[in-house]
Amino acid sequence: MLPARHRMRRSDDFSDAVRRGARSGASRVVVHLRLARQHPETDQDGSTVLVGFIVPKSVGTAVHRNHVKRRLRALMRDRLPQLPPGCRVVVRALPGAATAPFDALARDLDVALLAARRRADGRRPAGRAGG
Repeated sequence: MLPARHRMRRSDDFSDAVRRGARSGASRVVVHLRLARQHPETDQDGSTVLVGFIVPKSVGTAVHRNHVKRRLRALMRDRLPQLPPGCRVVVRALPGAATAPFDALARDLDVALLAARRRADGRRPAGRAGG
């Protein structure tokens, strides 16, 4: 289970990560990652990684959606140490996540996290002019 202090609960954090974060997808998940340097106004202690999950109805019934969410939480718990301090991550499950084997879901999550991290590292901090 993902520790409570790492769970994203505020809708502003979700919106910020989804709208302004680097996005990358795989066949079963889409990851939005926003680095701490990109959201200094919302970073309270400077080091806590926050993770949120979006599992829409297209994934399946409530039972299937909760199952997918539990699996994604377990996968993200193991990946917390690899994430940069203070970042915000939103994982959106796609319909294929409900029927995917655990290891396939893990591979998709790893691919999407790596690509989102590369994209986020390549972005300029907010508020800087080009040049």
